[in-house]
Amino acid sequence: MGQKVHPYGFRLGITKDWVSKWYSNKKKYSTFALEDFRIRRELKKLGPDAAIGKVEVVRKGEGEIRVLIYSARPGMLIGKKGSEINKLEAIVKSAVNRKDVPVKIEVKEIRHPELDAELIAQGVVLKIEQKVSHKRAIKQAIGRAIRAGAKGIKIQVSGRLDGAEIARTEWFREGRVPLQSLCADIDYSELPALTKFGRIGVKVWVYKGDAKESVFFTIT
Repeated sequence: MGQKVHPYGFRLGITKDWVSKWYSNKKKYSTFALEDFRIRRELKKLGPDAAIGKVEVVRKGEGEIRVLIYSARPGMLIGKKGSEINKLEAIVKSAVNRKDVPVKIEVKEIRHPELDAELIAQGVVLKIEQKVSHKRAIKQAIGRAIRAGAKGIKIQVSGRLDGAEIARTEWFREGRVPLQSLCADIDYSELPALTKFGRIGVKVWVYKGDAKESVFFTIT
């Protein structure tokens, strides 16, 4: 089961919280879900320089949309005296295709980017696209994560590695990564590296230790 179940969905409602927090009837549900997808897609287009790890969307009925952006470089997203916030609001309004909807942007700092699976995957993808050896990129990422306090980390790459004619899969692991333990705090991400030989998939699992308590869900 370990490799076939998404580590986030496996723990959702137990030790992991929802990244979209809202309630809707059947008529609006698919619309809101698609809007959330578009919001995250457009924000991800800001590129690796923005260092966005996670995007949460909170709605109050059909009115205000509150977007929480977790980034290792919050200063870049906020700008001097909040000058860039208006641009982020415009991106969100464009994604939902509703210019009249009130949007509130909150940018929060990721204090330990070396332990964030999404940022680790972005770093490995960037180096692979820059034609750096995948083994070197992975070992450097693993070393930084372990030094930052990770209990374990596993990184897997699949595709035409180093331009080989036949695609293959390689993975590297250090420490423990208990995928079957529900109490284990596992951060997971998967991203594609776009190279001239085709796509190379990158998957990252980071084990940060056991969660001390379950998640209680409240929307403020």
